[in-house]
Amino acid sequence: MNMNIHFPNPAGCRICLVRHGETGWNAERRLQGHIDIPLNDRGLAQAASTARSLADHRFGAMYSSDLQRAHATARAIAGLRPQPLKTEPRLRERHYGVFQGLTHDEASVRFPEAYARFKARDIEQPIPGDGESLAAFAARVVAALTEIAQRHAGERVLVVAHGGVLDVAHRLAAGKPLHTPRDFTIPNAALNWIEHDAGRWRLIAWGDERHLAHALDELPNA
Repeated sequence: MNMNIHFPNPAGCRICLVRHGETGWNAERRLQGHIDIPLNDRGLAQAASTARSLADHRFGAMYSSDLQRAHATARAIAGLRPQPLKTEPRLRERHYGVFQGLTHDEASVRFPEAYARFKARDIEQPIPGDGESLAAFAARVVAALTEIAQRHAGERVLVVAHGGVLDVAHRLAAGKPLHTPRDFTIPNAALNWIEHDAGRWRLIAWGDERHLAHALDELPNA
């Protein structure tokens, strides 16, 4: 895996994307969405390991989702760096509506039709119970990442968020459509690099978990 972080073009913005460390609900394969679940002990250890792996990296700015599982991970990485850690609510996980708090198996049994559309990555159908459609969720994530990249042209930026956010980011950078099944991993606390330059996104490296002993992957299509 190529983890070279040299800037071939000084005008570009290179973003290090990190999914938050593990939570108890991750271990249970339970849909969290906007429910504010803390890191478990493994997640805290993962955040510390990720912080050590990035200790020699300089970031022009650091951003985090406002949910505590992401913010705690970001705080560990931010450490004693001089830049403030900025909170960006648009980096929150997708709102999963009536699925939130349920395991995938429970959601499929209680709401079979809605879950089938969710599993099939129906991009236009909102999840019942004030949930977001995949298209609406992706639009807010892309808007947030694009604004961050434009704001920090020529810099390296840290973004700590959630599995669904990273799913959108990978597809954005790799040119993959939203509706297709996921064919890449999104481990807790792994390192992922994308770049924005001259209005275009590019995938640099993905899923580097060499600093981690074990990390759960985001469930496919979640």
